[in-house]
Amino acid sequence: MQEASIAEMTPRKTFLDMNGYQWTVLFAAWIGWGFDVFDGLLFNYVAPNCVPTLLGLQIGSNAAKAATLAWTGVLTSLLLVGWAVGGILFGRVADRIGRTRTLLLTMGLYALGTALCAAAPNIWWLIPCRIIASLGIGGEWAAGAAMVAEVVPEKRRIEAGALLYTSAPLGLFLATYVTFYLQGVVFKTDPGVAWRYVFLSGLVPAAFALIVRSAVREPERWKDAAEKAPRPTIAELFSPEYRSITISGLCMALVALITWWSCNAFLPIIATGLAQVQAKAQGIAGLAAQQLGEEFKKIATNSFNLGGLLGTLLTVPASKVFGRKPMFILYFLVSGLSILATFGLDLDPTTRLYMWFLIGLSVFGVFGAFTYYLPELFPTRLRGTGAGFTYNSGRIVAAIGPFVVGSIASRGADAFKSSLAVLFWVGVVPLLGLFLMPWVIETKGRALAD
Repeated sequence: MQEASIAEMTPRKTFLDMNGYQWTVLFAAWIGWGFDVFDGLLFNYVAPNCVPTLLGLQIGSNAAKAATLAWTGVLTSLLLVGWAVGGILFGRVADRIGRTRTLLLTMGLYALGTALCAAAPNIWWLIPCRIIASLGIGGEWAAGAAMVAEVVPEKRRIEAGALLYTSAPLGLFLATYVTFYLQGVVFKTDPGVAWRYVFLSGLVPAAFALIVRSAVREPERWKDAAEKAPRPTIAELFSPEYRSITISGLCMALVALITWWSCNAFLPIIATGLAQVQAKAQGIAGLAAQQLGEEFKKIATNSFNLGGLLGTLLTVPASKVFGRKPMFILYFLVSGLSILATFGLDLDPTTRLYMWFLIGLSVFGVFGAFTYYLPELFPTRLRGTGAGFTYNSGRIVAAIGPFVVGSIASRGADAFKSSLAVLFWVGVVPLLGLFLMPWVIETKGRALAD
């Protein structure tokens, strides 16, 4: 049954002028992206226990802390490279075989790769498992974003895109609580094993992928374009017709990605370090100190996620009232100032934890715009390829950020203080991004191109 027939059978509109099927499509993409983020960030939450275990180091020792910083940088950078390759590859796949089938394929891939991490006997086993997961993680976004943009009403594309991205902070919430529950409650006396069960929970999205496949059909807009138009290519994105819009998407995604990953990859490590400072000041040691570390990670992550959720929703009025370019300017400015303040000011551990809210509001929140801005730039036959390329190829450059932050911080006499110092300078990145604004194309008021 075609979507047009379904729309005719359900003429009554619901919230945001969308019918039941359009909400189903949005929810399917929302679930896919939420679990995408959930699986992608699990390693960062378990790294303080996972890395020392796989390297044969004592958890909590100075050697373990330095190794965790270094390997978190390496594995996060590898994740981003795989994410970029998967995004570019499956963006093209989505334009060729369809959005729904690509969504199913990528969700199954990242669920499998994450679950395989649970069986890792050493760090070298973990690397290919993370790469497998990263290919699916990168590919899911382009398929989901394109599908939503092509199915929802034209006038609700911004709201639908922002709502789609709200699953990212909620995916992080889920990762936070799963990690806290397994490492801080169920297996709190055996941290060397707890992280394996955290990775195993990454298999859950595979079941939801099957549900998505049964409930959602390919967009009619894509079907029409696929039948009439030639197959898309990456080279076409740099043809005179599309070069400027490709550069526009790349510029904004690159700045946002470098900033987000440099900050978020080390959030659990910063939170653990702050907990150790607090524990030392209060004379807390042993299991109580370990539990304080889990509690601090939860507070920092929740602050970051709450800020990200609010910031994502605020892109809707900012884009509608001021336009896409002024919205990016505002978010990059606040991003830079919030990072400089969080890591540069002399703050007590608890205050620094809650400052992650401002980082989330800006650094995380700006990504709510990409789910509608990038699909707006490209016509239907190139939408998956273009959005997937611009959003994900920047990750190859962004992969340098976590690697540099981790390698520099791990060399300091005090790894925690070194990481604070390095992250302070990450705040310069979004401020430099303001100089790229002349190349940004404004899409306010523009209809989705066929």
